[in-house]
Amino acid sequence: MSGRAAFIDRDGVINVDRAYVYRREEFEFVSGVFDAVRELRRLGFMPVIVTNQSGIGRGIYTENEFNALTDWMRQRFAAEGAPIDAVYYCPHHPSAALVEYRFVCDCRKPAPGMLLAAARDLDLNLSGSVMFGDRASDLDAARAAGMGHRFLLGTDGKRAPDIAGVAAGLPTASFRNLLEAVSSPQLQELVRANPTLLPKESS
Repeated sequence: MSGRAAFIDRDGVINVDRAYVYRREEFEFVSGVFDAVRELRRLGFMPVIVTNQSGIGRGIYTENEFNALTDWMRQRFAAEGAPIDAVYYCPHHPSAALVEYRFVCDCRKPAPGMLLAAARDLDLNLSGSVMFGDRASDLDAARAAGMGHRFLLGTDGKRAPDIAGVAAGLPTASFRNLLEAVSSPQLQELVRANPTLLPKESS
């Protein structure tokens, strides 16, 4: 496996978390995300969004509506010269969902299923990959997938994250937003430590 990914949570990291966002008019990009994704690609990471979307399971919006918003979001990234390689989502919830979505799955973070699926689909080396999320569950999923590099971000990029409730050793480091994390010495060191992991072409 030769590629390395930058796994990125969506709500609170890519866009302002307004709870169950599924319409364009509700979708506000967090400042700096286009610059951050451009830099991730320059450093040889494949940007992959992994997002829990229980709003589907709860019946708030449909998978078709989610996919339409996702297509629009990816078009915006591509237009900014920062294409996203893939988006994985989990529509399930173990209790608060319609019956067809109500079960314990292996994809809802903190389970690692979305990350493992991406590794299979995109031929990824998870040990050289990195996770960016604003919740401990994002980092727990990365740890369960065997990833040692996990960055905790502040929700909506406005302030540093509250690490009081996060297990010691879970984050590699914490930053206010994705752009700060991508520009950090910690990420630069990861790149230097894995020089043979080359970027793959975006599909």
